[in-house]
Amino acid sequence: MSLFGNGLDAAVHKAFTRPAPKSAPAQMRYLVKQLKGTKAVAQMLRISQRTVERYVKNQIKKPRPDLATRLDAEVKKRWQPQIRAKARQQAATTSGIIIDTRARIGYTAPIGTTDEDRLRHLTVALPPHHAARLFNAQEQGATEQQLQQIAAEALKEVYFQDGGRRAGDLEEVRFTDIEHVEFDL
Repeated sequence: MSLFGNGLDAAVHKAFTRPAPKSAPAQMRYLVKQLKGTKAVAQMLRISQRTVERYVKNQIKKPRPDLATRLDAEVKKRWQPQIRAKARQQAATTSGIIIDTRARIGYTAPIGTTDEDRLRHLTVALPPHHAARLFNAQEQGATEQQLQQIAAEALKEVYFQDGGRRAGDLEEVRFTDIEHVEFDL
């Protein structure tokens, strides 16, 4: 389960101007239109072409849970691409992104400082260049660990070092035992 990747996607989905199709037949029709045929949809969802056709004709209305999850994910991945791109662009250039997390966060610092890992609940507004790094890494297929590292570096700079006004000798921020992470644009 990708907390950071899913969190970034959920933040962008809030920018949608119209809701994505909800029912399985409507979702299937949307995918058939996007992929220009039932065969491509069947291969993508790992079901038969005949099953896709039956959803399109409203002969089947309720998919099994695993198919419903895949179907929903594929529709959301393709829904309103221009609006998704515009929201990412705005976050990366002007507005930034807000991270809300509850996790065990500690840091590496010189001896004699309180660098103990402890459970913290942080809500921090990250400037646009951090949002750009997160979105660019996600688009290039970064792993969950890499996204987590980018977020930790952003928290180090913005929260712990306060943009260079304190904790200048801070070396590394550790981000572990993540209970939740949520992003907002």
